[in-house]
Amino acid sequence: QAPLVESGGGAVQAGGSLRLSCVLSGRIDTSYFIRWFRQPPGKEREFVAWIGTNGGGAYYADAVRGRFTISSNKAENSIDLQLSSLQPADTAVYYCTGRLKGAGDAWGQGTQVTVTS
Repeated sequence: QAPLVESGGGAVQAGGSLRLSCVLSGRIDTSYFIRWFRQPPGKEREFVAWIGTNGGGAYYADAVRGRFTISSNKAENSIDLQLSSLQPADTAVYYCTGRLKGAGDAWGQGTQVTVTS
């Protein structure tokens, strides 16, 4: 069983919205932050947002603050990322990451978001 699985990516026009989901397996220690990163084409992976212990507290990169919202979905055991007012610069593969129970970090396989102008 994969520790984290992302979904929800797709292609949208500028100004549109998407909701990404990161489903957490029982292997993830939710007492640590869950974070979203993204990797634009040809660029380094960059931080997007984190959510705190058991869904408390959140922090965003300057580039997305006010447009993206990270939240905990207890019913689905997922950490969701609502993307709004999307811009072409938001085009990237989006990844979630969390701490494994025991030791080490785990990353999902990523989900592609493409924003066209």
